[in-house]
Amino acid sequence: MSVLPKSVERVITEISKIPGVGPKSATRMAYHFLRSNKHDGLKLSDALKEMDEKVKTCIKCFNLAEEDTCEICTSVMRENDKLCVVEEPLDVIAFEKSGIYRGKYFVLGGVISPADGIGVDEIRIKELKQRVNELITESESIELIIATNPSLEGEATAQYISDMLNGVENVKITRLAMGLPTGADLEFADQLTLKRAFEGRNSI
Repeated sequence: MSVLPKSVERVITEISKIPGVGPKSATRMAYHFLRSNKHDGLKLSDALKEMDEKVKTCIKCFNLAEEDTCEICTSVMRENDKLCVVEEPLDVIAFEKSGIYRGKYFVLGGVISPADGIGVDEIRIKELKQRVNELITESESIELIIATNPSLEGEATAQYISDMLNGVENVKITRLAMGLPTGADLEFADQLTLKRAFEGRNSI
């Protein structure tokens, strides 16, 4: 016989699915919502529902957006001759917080990882090539900054992109410098480390 009502157990189970949240933390969160007099649980539920209904991926860069095209892609203040390729939307957030980059982005949606069954067709390689061609048309020449994580999979993906676009006219390909430790995720990098890595990028 369970000590907790089934509705509470369900909440704990769902919260436990969040990365980094274990059963004990999930239980504390559930009790927080039970004790709250400000309807925090309902506010969270409404926010999650709104996010689920409104958020989509930008048709140009595949970052998160509520419109077909995100604010970064539509902004006239961004540089059209620079395209920073990242793995996930959280990496875009990391760069934007640092304030060191004013170009456009492209979100791959992952990296090539044969061990996990993720090949070229499972990430947005074809869409990247198309986006590069669009920006070349707009700006004549561009710098493609490969900012995948410095992991084995990230390096392999960076090399694949470099090989794919090597020889394409008016495209300069660069890779973030190794100010970032191997195996690190961009979303957890501090601003100084990210700044040094970005400013020290080299041609590949």
